[in-house]
Amino acid sequence: MKEGPARMALKPGSGSTLTLDLTPESFFFELVRTAADRRKIRIQPETEYYVVRLLNRFMFSESLYSKSQDGSLEDQPLAFLYKEALEAQAQPEQKTLFQNVGDISLFKAGFFQESLSRMNLDLGYYIGLGGAAYRNAADRSDERHFRDLFSDLSRQFACMVDLLSDVSESTTFARTEQDLIRLYDMWSRTGSERAARTLSKTGIRLDKDRGRKDS
Repeated sequence: MKEGPARMALKPGSGSTLTLDLTPESFFFELVRTAADRRKIRIQPETEYYVVRLLNRFMFSESLYSKSQDGSLEDQPLAFLYKEALEAQAQPEQKTLFQNVGDISLFKAGFFQESLSRMNLDLGYYIGLGGAAYRNAADRSDERHFRDLFSDLSRQFACMVDLLSDVSESTTFARTEQDLIRLYDMWSRTGSERAARTLSKTGIRLDKDRGRKDS
């Protein structure tokens, strides 16, 4: 996804136009800050900013996958990615690979806890692997800024999972711009109060006169 303002114009059949004046990062910043306050999680500004950028990066699910030689997307096991990081020859490459394992572990453990539970996957496994990955990334970082950042993510990994779980609950049914468009279309056609509440949480101002009442 490109950086910059995410001005989104929604044009239902009635001819009305709705514009969402939010950058993706400002949207996620508000969600992360609110979740941290609600969960009483103390988070360093650098860590908070990193988590916001992580959410922005994973807005599209393609970022969670690796590309094969033929260009198709593969959902590689985290253990394989961790092994690949251990076996990388150059330290900078190891750092990048371990960072990626930590990022994917954090996002999946925070955003998809219900899916992991349905598949009988252990949340503790993701927490342990992700924390270790960030610790290894810190050990291989030359710059103090990144050593401190990855060390903090490693120490607070379980808390960061709780934080992202809270964010996930706040963005149910509205994780991409396409989701927002579908929700707005539902609201404009049916007047659904649930759709209205979800849209309201994302900062969209609705014209109550345009939404039809639920039948």
